[in-house]
Amino acid sequence: MPTIETIVRQINREELIANGFLLNTAPLKGGGTISDEFLTEKGKQLLQQAKDMLFALLFGDAEFNAAFERDHRELLSLTVPRIKVDALNFMKATTEIDALGTWQDPKGTASDSRADYILMEIEYGEVQGEHIGEDVISALKVINNLEVNEKILYARMSEIEQSMLVSQKLMKIQ
Repeated sequence: MPTIETIVRQINREELIANGFLLNTAPLKGGGTISDEFLTEKGKQLLQQAKDMLFALLFGDAEFNAAFERDHRELLSLTVPRIKVDALNFMKATTEIDALGTWQDPKGTASDSRADYILMEIEYGEVQGEHIGEDVISALKVINNLEVNEKILYARMSEIEQSMLVSQKLMKIQ
């Protein structure tokens, strides 16, 4: 089985179907969440691998056998339809904010008016070169294609100048 790294760079629904990860009867993009019944065993394994990778990238430390030289903090913001947020509930240390979204896709294929969203914010440590952020996007791409199933899964990363998480650690506040 190919590794997640070899699959995610140019991954799309058609390739997932052609390579035996996803059944062609799965809900169309923008429809309902893709459940296990539409995934092959390879697809289920790839989805779990992407979720494990995302968790390790965001929260991994020596305890999880994930050693990164994190030198600054970033904030990942994900905008997910409320009815699909369960697909990402495996993450810890997530702040969820209710949001109404108005999306106007210039092509008209992914427009929403007053849609019910959850804005998920996750603070994580980043390394020089922003490599964790790049791999987070790759993992989210797989998770979107195999479960969340949005036409556009909006993710944004921004650098954090200061936060209580960092301050407490540096100042050793009890």
